[in-house]
Amino acid sequence: MGRIVLVTGVSRYLGARVAEALQADPGVERVIGVDPVPPRQEAGRAEYVATDLHSDSVNRVVRDSGADTVLHLGLATMSEDVGGRAAMKENNVLGTMQLLAACQRSHTVRRLVVRSSAAVYSEPEHDPGLCTEDIEARSMPRSAYAQDAAEVEFHTRGLARRRPDLSVAIMRFANFIGPSMETPLTRYLGLRVVPTVRGYDPRMQFLHEDDGVEAIRRMALGDGNGVFNVAAPGSLTLSQCLRRAGRPGLAMPERGLRMLGGLARRGRLDYSPDQLRLLCSDRVLDFSKLEHTLGWTPTYTSQEAFESFLRERSAQRAHPKRRRRNERHPQIGSAAA
Repeated sequence: MGRIVLVTGVSRYLGARVAEALQADPGVERVIGVDPVPPRQEAGRAEYVATDLHSDSVNRVVRDSGADTVLHLGLATMSEDVGGRAAMKENNVLGTMQLLAACQRSHTVRRLVVRSSAAVYSEPEHDPGLCTEDIEARSMPRSAYAQDAAEVEFHTRGLARRRPDLSVAIMRFANFIGPSMETPLTRYLGLRVVPTVRGYDPRMQFLHEDDGVEAIRRMALGDGNGVFNVAAPGSLTLSQCLRRAGRPGLAMPERGLRMLGGLARRGRLDYSPDQLRLLCSDRVLDFSKLEHTLGWTPTYTSQEAFESFLRERSAQRAHPKRRRRNERHPQIGSAAA
């Protein structure tokens, strides 16, 4: 008998693609997609159940599905996508707590994989050459999504202590990028003139969308426990990204960029405190633990992932109808924003 996998967040690009990939795996019997909004992207033969994670109904879905594997991919990255900061907190933190409680009560769940973010490595003065999984931030991250990711990790570790028989993995993702990505970072890089922080030229690390899906699929069907950084080899400086994108940079003092951010957010451009820190410091992940556990390395380097994003943007500018086709599907937010 094959695995029964429950996936949250299937109305979003990442959840839909992971559900589709799992459905094609011969070791998986059923995939149940959970989300309050119906999927707008093909997810193979995955079943869909309309469920709000922050309601009691999630316990019923976990129980009735008989799922042995749960993938929690439904974190919202931007408050605008879910109706404001309060709704974002409810979805991310309270929703996660409800799902974890359902997993704790379940007699069938044996494997839990939770999406987190490199944003938990929040303080620039603590960033080493490479961020490893054992680094602990000395203070709570200031940006909304980073705070939520840190709280999600905290509650997930609590479940792992209460249910040592469960196999639990937390995946901290670098910035997703690729042909289908629409994130705060890609919008920032698409500005006609890109504001930068004077005196800083941070290294940027990316993960191609295809590699992100494959990493989750392998982790779901594996047995690795603990926290795992997920990123691609190599990095680019911000100035290199701008040159390759053909975008001029405008160096500004940090205070000026904060003021600009207040205006930019009205146009759905992210200049959150965490995004500003990303522009002031390196955040490059050591993902050797993931490679060793999965016996797998991402297909694309950070540079190649970035180039695939640029090629698609060039094609969109040349063929506007292609862009409108891509915009029919919701995209995941920046993993580090």
